[in-house]
Amino acid sequence: MARHIQGNPATVHYFHQDDDPYSELAAQSLIRFRDRYDIRLQCHRVPPPSDAAAPDRARLESWSVRDAKRLGDALGLNPINSKVWDTLDLNKDPQQGGQLRDRLGHYLGATFYFEGEWYWGIDRLHYLEERLSGAGLARAGSPRGPLYPPQSLQWRPMPQSTDATTTIDFFCSFRSPYTYLAAAQIRKIAQHYGATLRLRPVLPMVMRGLPVPKAKRLYITRDVKREADRLGIRFGHAVDPVGAPAERGLALLHHAIPLGKGSALAESFLQGVFADGIYAGNDPGLWQIAERAGLSRREMNAALADPSWQAVAETNRQEMLDLGCWGVPSFRVNDCPAIWGNDRLWMVEQDLISVLTQNTTTETMQ
Repeated sequence: MARHIQGNPATVHYFHQDDDPYSELAAQSLIRFRDRYDIRLQCHRVPPPSDAAAPDRARLESWSVRDAKRLGDALGLNPINSKVWDTLDLNKDPQQGGQLRDRLGHYLGATFYFEGEWYWGIDRLHYLEERLSGAGLARAGSPRGPLYPPQSLQWRPMPQSTDATTTIDFFCSFRSPYTYLAAAQIRKIAQHYGATLRLRPVLPMVMRGLPVPKAKRLYITRDVKREADRLGIRFGHAVDPVGAPAERGLALLHHAIPLGKGSALAESFLQGVFADGIYAGNDPGLWQIAERAGLSRREMNAALADPSWQAVAETNRQEMLDLGCWGVPSFRVNDCPAIWGNDRLWMVEQDLISVLTQNTTTETMQ
């Protein structure tokens, strides 16, 4: 490794965007993080992401404020003390920081970079800590375990309710690897809590005219891989379903949902294109996906001949936007605020528990 040969210290670069709520959360932990490891922590101010990397900036910014507040509350984090920068090595020039970030291959604030790998926000800091510890860089006497372990589901036992109206809207896309990670998990959550899972498919972002720059695609692929490994989900033998494969899959899903096979078809398709190397743009490939979801050839052919899925996907897209989300996977429990991201399923569960507890209390009082 170059730093060993040259005798350089292990350097972690942190990129901070002043008006970014996730950067505010990350900055609160920088000193504690630095002091745990034998590293040089170099901080850089950066500008906001480009329009290409944040194509629906207004919704992204609005969501970020709400999401970071809820995440910070869960982790017991408080607003940043500006004096933190008095003790850190900080490059204050956002233009220089942005150029370095671009050169190294990222586009967001609240990001950490270490020897070829990126980590966005405190949600992924545990991966960096694992890597530093594995490299023998943990300081003697430092606390064991990451500052912020991944949020886990509670799977709380809930009293049986006579109210069957608890629903989870699941806005999903067949080109989203994060949707793949979320699909089976959200189904199991719905089953555990007795909620109705409503699949709300939308066209992939790039097929809706929203750009996905190369740096973003690369980061997402690498991030999904490590998340999949942590969750025990196969990922990697992928065939991009953009275009006809995604459209054919959505047509099939549109017919599978009223048959009670929507989740089976969605999971089969996503596993097929992200783990099994199946090309869904032709009949043999799509049939592999359909058959293991319990659909017949007649049902598959009928679905492919029916264009009505297009209007449904557009309706779903518009409702997702109206709820303040622009991408998938997104979720909503009853009338709770919408939630975005496969790593926010713990928030979905919290909303479910809150709704079910309220429903049970109401029934008891009647």
